[in-house]
Amino acid sequence: MMKIGDKVENFIAPPSPKGVTIDGDLVRLVPLNADQHAADLFAENSKHIEGTDWTYMAYGPFATLEEYAEWVRGFEDDNDTIFLAIIRKSDEKAVGVASFLRINPVFGSIEVGHIYYSPLLQNTTEATEAMYLMMKWVFENGYRRYEWKCDALNKRSRIAAQRLGFSYEGVFRQMMMVKGRNRDTAWFAIIDKEWNELSGYFQKYLSKENFDEKGTPKVSLSTLTKPNLYKTDNFEFT
Repeated sequence: MMKIGDKVENFIAPPSPKGVTIDGDLVRLVPLNADQHAADLFAENSKHIEGTDWTYMAYGPFATLEEYAEWVRGFEDDNDTIFLAIIRKSDEKAVGVASFLRINPVFGSIEVGHIYYSPLLQNTTEATEAMYLMMKWVFENGYRRYEWKCDALNKRSRIAAQRLGFSYEGVFRQMMMVKGRNRDTAWFAIIDKEWNELSGYFQKYLSKENFDEKGTPKVSLSTLTKPNLYKTDNFEFT
């Protein structure tokens, strides 16, 4: 008998994340605004003297605050790529950005991308909570699929995706050109059936009990998520 996909029942198209504010314990995510956030973000991002954090981005680095602010303004009214500023609650400072994009309510899919963490946010618990909060919003609002895509050569992004529970699904070869160079794109995703278990991993990792007096986690997030990454014989994993 010919195989067909499972029937999707009682699906209701989820809402757009346009205009949302997502509040956590350590960070708050708010719509990115040039007047409110560009100065903080540009000042911290400019500390990347080598500019290597922009290597795999389709834009940047930015030479001046005015140039960066103008770039931010170009997305403020966009309904397809919705940028959020990550506000560190300890000092109300904008320390990073991320966005929802490729938003398809009809099929219940949405992507996270344009992630850029300033030095103040990189490798912090706040950074992990920001990703958890976006993920939580997605699945609690009825999306079926949450995607992460990156340059297939971007090892840091690939490791970050799997640490956060995104399963590797393959590479789209010669998908685009970025800054005059070929880009093969690696695809990762989380689906709604995985959310309940994954949410528990984040809650365990982010709990105060999981950190010692120096702020070092006793159990890493990747230790929790790795056993549950989706695998088939047709997918290649590193």
